[in-house]
Amino acid sequence: MASLALPAHPRPSVSPTPRFKTPSLRSAAPRLVVSSAVAGGTSLRWFQKEKINLSKHVNESFHEEGDWENLDADVYHWTRSLRPVQWYPGHIAKAEKELKEQIKLMDVVVEVRDARIPMATSHPQMDSWLGNRKKILVLNREDMISAADRNAWANFFSRQGIKVVFANGQLGMGTMKLGRLAKLLATGVNTKRRAKGLLPRPVRAGIVGYPNVGKSSLINRLLRRRMCPAAPRPGVTRELKWVRFGKDLELLDSPGILPMRISDQAAAIKLAICDDIGERSYDAPDVAAILVQMLTRLPAVGLDTLCKRYRIDSDGHCGKIFLEKLALHLFNGDVSQAAVRVLSDFRKGKFGWIALERPPR
Repeated sequence: MASLALPAHPRPSVSPTPRFKTPSLRSAAPRLVVSSAVAGGTSLRWFQKEKINLSKHVNESFHEEGDWENLDADVYHWTRSLRPVQWYPGHIAKAEKELKEQIKLMDVVVEVRDARIPMATSHPQMDSWLGNRKKILVLNREDMISAADRNAWANFFSRQGIKVVFANGQLGMGTMKLGRLAKLLATGVNTKRRAKGLLPRPVRAGIVGYPNVGKSSLINRLLRRRMCPAAPRPGVTRELKWVRFGKDLELLDSPGILPMRISDQAAAIKLAICDDIGERSYDAPDVAAILVQMLTRLPAVGLDTLCKRYRIDSDGHCGKIFLEKLALHLFNGDVSQAAVRVLSDFRKGKFGWIALERPPR
């Protein structure tokens, strides 16, 4: 039966027809002699590929920003044979319609993204909805990425002229800066009102973004009290709600908004890895296998770190095989439990605080 033996060498940054045909992550456990990919007319076998020492090549070559593009290209290829990840519960459609109406009332919009995956948590239609309204970008969960990741994204958005605030909604870091910046960007609102003979009013700031990126937690920290329901899972906030912050700022808490159809499945897998999409929308073993393959490619983690943490041996970079070994070692062969464990450990920072994306060139 076919097994997954995904290539560990970097691919081009574009996404053409894949050089190798990638079998499904759900295929059964491998036999020792199973035909794998064909490269240069030579049929490689699984046991031959497992004997190749890939870790040295991977870690020594992963230095430039282009390596992140190669990794993104590989994630794209790894997801092609999987069941598409789609999640669009009924409340999102209603919330999206209401949000478009409320945007007309906003003076400034605060878009919250997950600092681990800022591109994957960017709604493709958000800018068209906002029009010319001023926007503040918040990268929440800054405590879950490294200083190098943070600096890379700060420089990237600075070059684009985008106001960015790094925040930790759980601990309140960045929230006061966010409040001051929102008021500053909207100072012209009351200047125009006074010129028309109208009384000043509170600045209206809408908090928007994908599910479970921390919108409600940010608002609660700003208000210093629990005004909006918040929990570490997507889909908790179901309705739009305006709340007052002091005398001169009003905040709109909104449900997480996703596209009706996620066309970028590489981004969808990252949403699943980071718990920013409903768990019923994806197969945990598939997602965890791709996460393992990503982590083995990142020098900050690497295969050795994974093996030492779970006390298992693995000399290859196939995520499915790694999960099978982990399942046999800790969960009586239950691959689903092994997958949940790996995903949970990543979300808790057990492999270190790392981003899964770096800025595009």
